[in-house]
Amino acid sequence: MGVRSVTVRRHLVVQCFLFLILLLLLVQEARADHKVLYNARGLRSSKQVNSSTCNLFQGKWVFDSSYPFYDASNCPFIDPEFDCQKYGRPDKQYLKYRWLPDACDFPRFDGLDFLRRWRGKKIMFVGDSLSLNQWESLVCMIHQSAPNSQSSLVRKDGLNTVTFDEYAVSVNLYRTPYLVDIVRESVGRVLKLDSIQAGDTWKEMDMLIFNTWHWWLHKGSSQGWDYMREGTKLSKDMDRLTAFSKALNTWASWVDLNVDPTKTKVFFQGISPTHYQGKEWNSQSKNCYGELEPLNGSTYPAGTPEAAAILNQVLSKMRKPVYLLDITTLSQLRKDGHPSAYGEDPKGMDCSHWCLPGLPDTWNQLLYAALVMGT
Repeated sequence: MGVRSVTVRRHLVVQCFLFLILLLLLVQEARADHKVLYNARGLRSSKQVNSSTCNLFQGKWVFDSSYPFYDASNCPFIDPEFDCQKYGRPDKQYLKYRWLPDACDFPRFDGLDFLRRWRGKKIMFVGDSLSLNQWESLVCMIHQSAPNSQSSLVRKDGLNTVTFDEYAVSVNLYRTPYLVDIVRESVGRVLKLDSIQAGDTWKEMDMLIFNTWHWWLHKGSSQGWDYMREGTKLSKDMDRLTAFSKALNTWASWVDLNVDPTKTKVFFQGISPTHYQGKEWNSQSKNCYGELEPLNGSTYPAGTPEAAAILNQVLSKMRKPVYLLDITTLSQLRKDGHPSAYGEDPKGMDCSHWCLPGLPDTWNQLLYAALVMGT
């Protein structure tokens, strides 16, 4: 009887041990699912887009001779600063790379399908010149798919609008590099970290794609403001990441208060990287000039920028659904994709923006995939 009792106790101990292991695995899986799925909140079938088996933003670049999606010379919407071939870039290999997720694939962009899905709708990019980069890319991709569809471009009061008349689809760009307001006061230009008055225009949209980061680092003559204000407190300057975080929280509050998820889908373009220091990718290069191909693999030696962590933190606390186009790492791998010396300014070195055609086309393909696979 004593031997049997000991045996029973041993079995109970083993069962409890196995139960604890199973419980631990379930907790870890739940944490992983939460981390992945929070990006897909608001898309009705989000598990199709971002599940443990399909993370669109983890992968590698592969050569694809069918790229690019369009020829810059055939798109009337590209600004000269992004048209690298026009300004003499001698290589074309950077045009031929396709993003391939590790565990799944996604549909190739179909501009006609995009127009049909968004017939009669208004789409708006809101942000800085990286939003301009992505906006021009999208209208070029749509134009390539529907070259015979009548379209028009209107630029007025900081708002650029391309309308595809047959489908009554408007694709808008609202330039506001900090998302929060800049106002003129007696001391000069004041960046108001806790104010968004420009948002009334955004409320009319059916899809919003927000972006901000690059201008937060500008100083000297390229800085867009003279003072920062939060409430009654006026500051000559502050830690830029702190200011960025305060502004993002103001934006998040605006979305939570003003967006109706049944009408409007909201995206945030992830932090777009720069390539001004070759040491970041273990290179002797001074900057992006002369870079001809992406980095191999799926990780960037310098790691993720701090701004991306702040963005994730803000998004995770929001009540309304926002889908993060998590383009940071995949863009870090594309040190070859910038205009560098082949832009409008012959003496400039642009390792911030991206050539068109080029990387922003992939951002828009991922946007399309999120819409198609998640709705």
